[in-house]
Amino acid sequence: MRIKDWPENERPREKLLQRGASALSDAELLAIFLRTGCAGVSAVDLARQLLSHFGGLQALCSASEAEFCAVRGMGQAKYVQFQAVMELAQRRLAEALERGDSFHSPRDVTDYLRLHLSHLSQEIFLVLFLDTRHRLLAREELFRGTIDAAAVYPREVVKRALHHNAAAVILAHNHPSGVAEPSQADVRLTEQLRAALALVDVRLLDHLVVGSGEPVSMADRGLL
Repeated sequence: MRIKDWPENERPREKLLQRGASALSDAELLAIFLRTGCAGVSAVDLARQLLSHFGGLQALCSASEAEFCAVRGMGQAKYVQFQAVMELAQRRLAEALERGDSFHSPRDVTDYLRLHLSHLSQEIFLVLFLDTRHRLLAREELFRGTIDAAAVYPREVVKRALHHNAAAVILAHNHPSGVAEPSQADVRLTEQLRAALALVDVRLLDHLVVGSGEPVSMADRGLL
């Protein structure tokens, strides 16, 4: 059955207008993005197939162009549109950070970090540099690859903190496995960075580990 033949209150677009975007499932939201299905398949069914093929939103967001376009009904135009939508979402959250408003709402910080880091297939080490009022001065990706004490150099983090005249920093990195549980290497590295930053009077506020679910805060775990 075509979507336009569904009851009006069950059609994704009408449902969004009546009840808000949060009332829609992942497949329904994706169907609105897709706009149309393909021969014999509605946009919602196509969205479900896409999510099933990749195993969920995280894997879909990290799919390469070739992987995305290999799915029936997809193509380069859809891939480009999808990448643009994700980039706009990242920029919206980044803009909130840059205004400084989001530090009154830690949820915006974790949402930004999830959007920026959770879908990546390689580990990324990110630092948010803050002023004395905990407003964002800059955000920098400092390291790529396996994140451990051998790969992340405390002197480089300290150097960038001094460059930005930062009073505090928030560290973040992702676990491509999807499991956000901090490793012993993460804990050791955090302690080394905390001690190095303290020597130049820069406070380490948190180190967030991002996986496929909710980011884990080392500050909340009492690891700082």
